Amino acid sequence: MIDWRQIDTVFLDMDGTLLDLHFDNHFWREHMPRRYAEYHGLDEIMAREHLHRHYERHAGTLNWYCIDFWSSELALDIVQLKQEVAHLIAVRPDVPAFLRALRESGRRVVMVTNAHPKSLDLKMRQTRLDAWFDALVSSHQIGLPKEHPDFWQALQRVERFDKNRTLFVDDSLPVLESARAYGIAQLLAVCNPDSKMPQKDCGDFMAITSFGQVMPE
Repeated sequence: MIDWRQIDTVFLDMDGTLLDLHFDNHFWREHMPRRYAEYHGLDEIMAREHLHRHYERHAGTLNWYCIDFWSSELALDIVQLKQEVAHLIAVRPDVPAFLRALRESGRRVVMVTNAHPKSLDLKMRQTRLDAWFDALVSSHQIGLPKEHPDFWQALQRVERFDKNRTLFVDDSLPVLESARAYGIAQLLAVCNPDSKMPQKDCGDFMAITSFGQVMPE
């Protein structure tokens, strides 16, 4: 599935790729509406509808991923609220073995995530996955979300890489489309990002449901 002989650099997304997306889906769809309703004295259904409209307005932008933006916008401490359900943060099966194999192969391994640094810090403290990486890059350092067509060129200023010898793995099809448009040679979609949800259609992207399917030699 992957021609590892042609890969020097591996870029890996975090949420839905290395970590089970159930945490994030539960947080934004269930926990946030409940706590927002409690804090602002609203009916939970009304709070859910209000938040959904907010989410839609900012989807795909850097604001959508920004903890500071949502804390200000909603008058809530988002980091504290995430800590309340941090026990749901979970590493996907086969990820530790995959990261260990990458480390032993000598390739450069970089996490490239849209997660805000505060969210990234919480999840790394919870999982300790950062020990397997050469670098962690948040799109907030770049100033653009991964969906943006200019993201990958901007990433070159932070993390030099040969796009012809790079593998990128993500669960977001818009992000993968952006990487494909830039010309990253090998792309891999994760089609079961949330363990509580059905497998999704990954279109024409090469796809996996487990990293056990693509272990490096």
